[in-house]
Amino acid sequence: MSATERAIASTEAHSAHNYHPLPVVVATADGAWMTDVEGRRFLDMLAGYSALNFGHGNRRLIDAAKAQLERVTLTSRAFHHDRFADFCTQLAELCGMEMVLPMNTGAEAVETAVKTARKWGYQVKGVPPGQAKIVVAANNFHGRTTTIVSFSTDQEARADFGPYTPGFEIVPYGDLTALQAACSANTVAVLLEPIQGEAGVLVPPAGYLAGVRELTRERNVLFIADEIQSGLGRTGRTFACEHEGVVPDMYVLGKALGGGVVPVSAVVSSSEVLGVYRPGEHGSTFGGNPLACAVALEVVAMLRTGELQQRASELGDHLHHELGLLVGGGAVDAVRGRGLWAGVDIAPSHGTGREISEKLMDRGVLVKDTHGSTIRIAPPLVIGKEDLDWGLDRLREVLAGA
Repeated sequence: MSATERAIASTEAHSAHNYHPLPVVVATADGAWMTDVEGRRFLDMLAGYSALNFGHGNRRLIDAAKAQLERVTLTSRAFHHDRFADFCTQLAELCGMEMVLPMNTGAEAVETAVKTARKWGYQVKGVPPGQAKIVVAANNFHGRTTTIVSFSTDQEARADFGPYTPGFEIVPYGDLTALQAACSANTVAVLLEPIQGEAGVLVPPAGYLAGVRELTRERNVLFIADEIQSGLGRTGRTFACEHEGVVPDMYVLGKALGGGVVPVSAVVSSSEVLGVYRPGEHGSTFGGNPLACAVALEVVAMLRTGELQQRASELGDHLHHELGLLVGGGAVDAVRGRGLWAGVDIAPSHGTGREISEKLMDRGVLVKDTHGSTIRIAPPLVIGKEDLDWGLDRLREVLAGA
């Protein structure tokens, strides 16, 4: 039995089967490349679902983490620490906002956004107690907590986890008319992904986000943008909302905010919105810990230059041009996305998304499927053009051989 087979067998025996990973066991990684326990190298074209925007082992992030590890890693929020104020100040500034509420994971940040919107609705908007409503989009992915799966339309994520949390209304993604009809006097927020990642990298119709911004402003409703996957450089801008010149009332951030080093998430908004909290009403032992703040501060510093956003834009144009050439040849039905982020719909005659992912793995490229027929491509933003082209060549080989 190989080292890979032993590791997978042990995993299958001793861990819950809530994931179906590709059969590769990674041991080390650097930049856009990973090496498995057998010594085989793989080009990472997923980047931890955008958590690794800055690549594996990014020197600036590792050095920031090492320096902080020698000082203090956790105080809890029972005490102040010397990295917290800078983190909140600089992240708020990057977002063009005023206040930050830090958590750890993306799902925690979404839960925080839901609680915040409800509290704002009751205290500021004047919605009757217990009547707050949040409008969300079909095919959304905001996490897998019990509240979040309550407004999911993905039956794999939702089935058998009821009873479900009330207070949400689901409308078609990209449909402004349906959104307008769903917004009532008791609506406190509209929660959307500017680009739906798990759904297959779905980009909304042009003008949709601007329309959402106008509608929510007119109706005194918070516009919450879940930029956990789409944000922090992935689409060629700091935030995907920027492609339509839109600034929401609240950003929900995670994944790349921790640089692939530590879990860091945050809700970022105005003082009017986040100012509704009082001590004891929400919190997290690890949220905003010194180690997380040190790493996230370095992330913010890298984003502030705009270099990675420009790189994602330029390489993204190249990626989409090359992928677009595959459409119409019988192997690829459609390609969507923005920046270094793409969803590729594989023609059923050429296999499932899982089958294509496995064939790419055999050729040294790692991607991941979603919703049966789609593969997602989202390499680290630091990937070289030559490496990107090498990965695309492997995709062409797989599609030609399928």
